Amino acid sequence: ELTGSNSLYYKTVQNINYTHCQWHGVRRRLTCWFDGPAYITQCPIQAGQNFKYRFTLLNQRGTLFWHAYISWLRATVHGPLIIYPKQGVGYPFQPPVEEHVIILGEYWLRDVQGLERHVKESGGGPPGSDAYTLNGLPGPLHNCSRDDVYTINVSKGKNYLLRIINAALNMEHFFMVANHTMTVVETDGEYTKPFKTTFLMLTPGQTYNVLIKADLSIGKNMAMAPYMPAKNVPFLMKTSCGILRYASPTVKVDKLAQKSPFSDQVKRLYPNHQWSPVDVPLAIDNWTQRGPDGGIFAASVNNVTFRRPMVSLLNAYYNNLQGYYSTDFPDKPEKMYDFVNGAPNNISVDTQSAIGTQVSILEHGWAVQVIFQDTGTVGTEKHPIHLHGFSFYLLGTVGVPEGRWAVIRFRADNPGMRFMHCHLEVHTTWGLSMAFLVKNGKGKMQNLPPPPPDLPLC
Repeated sequence: ELTGSNSLYYKTVQNINYTHCQWHGVRRRLTCWFDGPAYITQCPIQAGQNFKYRFTLLNQRGTLFWHAYISWLRATVHGPLIIYPKQGVGYPFQPPVEEHVIILGEYWLRDVQGLERHVKESGGGPPGSDAYTLNGLPGPLHNCSRDDVYTINVSKGKNYLLRIINAALNMEHFFMVANHTMTVVETDGEYTKPFKTTFLMLTPGQTYNVLIKADLSIGKNMAMAPYMPAKNVPFLMKTSCGILRYASPTVKVDKLAQKSPFSDQVKRLYPNHQWSPVDVPLAIDNWTQRGPDGGIFAASVNNVTFRRPMVSLLNAYYNNLQGYYSTDFPDKPEKMYDFVNGAPNNISVDTQSAIGTQVSILEHGWAVQVIFQDTGTVGTEKHPIHLHGFSFYLLGTVGVPEGRWAVIRFRADNPGMRFMHCHLEVHTTWGLSMAFLVKNGKGKMQNLPPPPPDLPLC
């Protein structure tokens, strides 16, 4: 838990195997060395080593989360990161009587690192998890877990703030509280124009803050349920429940609503001079477009399947190390075809992607527009895209709808190597990612500082 903008936060990690952390959604100006993705901004922290993450919060507050950032370890190594308004600055809504963090997670009976190795070696898709959890508890609908139920005690007539985080690896989730209406007030650490809904749809890595009024007299179920838009993908079709307890709990789980109307309501930020200013770039200096998948059980961005190097890209850039990446990432798909309605890889329609470690160069201060287009080369699917180092318009982690498109804009004012990837872990494993290299500007406050002395080595 942190308080206010300009608060300095230190986190020391001592590791028993190898990993590192990513502070998901935190805007770290001039601290790209502490971003966290493996072989992009740092090498893994080896067994017995320590690394101290140092960054300053920049006019930010809300619900974010931290997680491991190598292999699929974030399935179990994660937690909430709560930033409160600084002293004297309140919420832009009526303060609740209590706040509760709810992490939507998964339970695995297998080693998640072994799962990733199996997916890579077999070329197949990922298996589903063995249970879904609310704050680590599966609830009464799973076998052997009738007493493992997450419960929130409430008083009738009071307002509560729920900070909800989807920490799942590859699964989107619905969330609802039976017979209650939620008011969405924040998404991905940014206040949003409030709107009411009876359910949420959260992609992996996404967070929402909602207000809920305890306006009934008896207990009601909180429920999370999976959503998988891709066809022929196996997953656990089961609901996990918690309890909003007034007097006595119920066991009924209401049918969850459809997803589309909810996502369409999250449209604009809540502007105020005391919080993050709304400054959407009106003109753009560069653009790029996400292209089709590179083939069956592989993925690509603009026909390039990203190959992670065995050194930190940021370190290679800073020390002018040659041969680890190239700067010729294409600004548009190099192969054009019907992206949405299916395009089998044959002689007339070549959808095969290249494999490489290519980055896109952005001059400091550029206004950048990115167009994401989902593709149907194998099958349409929703992609939660996460861009490191920036808040963009749309917001935080954007879910690109299956078979459709989305557009974002951001100002390239944060120098360093900035990773952009799908937050479905299997898609990142398959190569649905790329990196922007934001160049230095003029003056000390626009230049990447030297690396910290304890930066892990590869």
